[in-house]
Amino acid sequence: MESGFQPVDYNSGELLGFSRLQVTQRNGTRCSGSKAFIRPVRNRANLHVAKEAQATKILINPETKRAWGVEFQRRNGRYVVKARKEVILSAGAIDSPKLLMLSGIGPRDHLESFNITVLKDSPGVGNNLQEHVSMSGLTFLVNDTVALIEDRLARLEPFLQYVNEGSGPLTLAGGVEGLGYLRTKVAQTPLDYPDMELIFASGSLNSDDGRVVRKGLGMRDDVYDAVFKPINSKDAWTVWPMILKPNSRGWVRLKSKNPMAWPIMYGNYFDDPNDLESVVEGIKFSIELSKTRAFQKYNSTLHDIPLPGCAHLEFNTDDYWRCAVRQMTTTLHHQCGTAKMGPASDPDAVVDHELQVHGIKGLRVVDASIIPRIPAAHTNAVCFMIGEKASDIIKSQYGK
Repeated sequence: MESGFQPVDYNSGELLGFSRLQVTQRNGTRCSGSKAFIRPVRNRANLHVAKEAQATKILINPETKRAWGVEFQRRNGRYVVKARKEVILSAGAIDSPKLLMLSGIGPRDHLESFNITVLKDSPGVGNNLQEHVSMSGLTFLVNDTVALIEDRLARLEPFLQYVNEGSGPLTLAGGVEGLGYLRTKVAQTPLDYPDMELIFASGSLNSDDGRVVRKGLGMRDDVYDAVFKPINSKDAWTVWPMILKPNSRGWVRLKSKNPMAWPIMYGNYFDDPNDLESVVEGIKFSIELSKTRAFQKYNSTLHDIPLPGCAHLEFNTDDYWRCAVRQMTTTLHHQCGTAKMGPASDPDAVVDHELQVHGIKGLRVVDASIIPRIPAAHTNAVCFMIGEKASDIIKSQYGK
């Protein structure tokens, strides 16, 4: 409020402002899609979930262009499941385009380079990859024991709070307590629409002495030792400035014809320079926010050891932060767009408004890959909505 913003409910339609975190939790624990949707119906006779299974191909009749089954591998065995009505592909923004391409649906030149028979030349498959990109190293030190420090969390009291009451610091989703939505001066969004989300985490890469978090982010030992090891286990908080409406686009391609091989994923982050400037503006706003009375109650101080790859630039300048963002680019796992929805007249569209694959009968894609333009929101609830909408469409089509 000192910075001119108000508390908002960011799911109400009023987007600019700050809020406590809203998450899918039950009794203080994460309520995943599996726990919410599958667990209650896991004993239904018409549902079978095969763990440790890898889908390898959608089976399509080359004459009728109708999907009739799915091939998968499980524990060194090869299996085929046949479909009377249709196949629903829901492997996510990375594996859905991979499976489409392995099955003969994708850019003709790319498929033919692997001697894959082209059943549908669909140049948009694997293109349009979008992601909410952030930077994970903006750390502020504080003078009170208010941060999430691993050594404190490992004590008995927080554990008992979590188990017995569903409360306490262990219930924080990813260690995040608040979110802020703002429109930076380089925004290309409407005046009432944010281009930047600030994710407020009650800890930093140093909160566990570098044991787990920084490894998950892929940070090299020499970088961690130079920047964060000097403040190991000190109380600190972090802002992750996340761009909401990036202009850059990446792509997914096959690495080989082997279905067990990982695909090639090229994020192409910051291909549009405005994306980089948005993150830099988010960093600068966060630093000013840290100077407000509310934060100075804890003597919030920017951690100012420069990243080794940017030490030749003056710390806390725009050029330094541009360098730092590129050094510590962090994804939020919001990948989407690689089998986008659109009319048949759009050459890059992969599915229609009912999520049916153009040119192929009996095949739908139901996951984040169908999103044409990444939403200014985390994609978890969005994917639940896509599943619910697809369910309604399918029930309507078959008269249920």
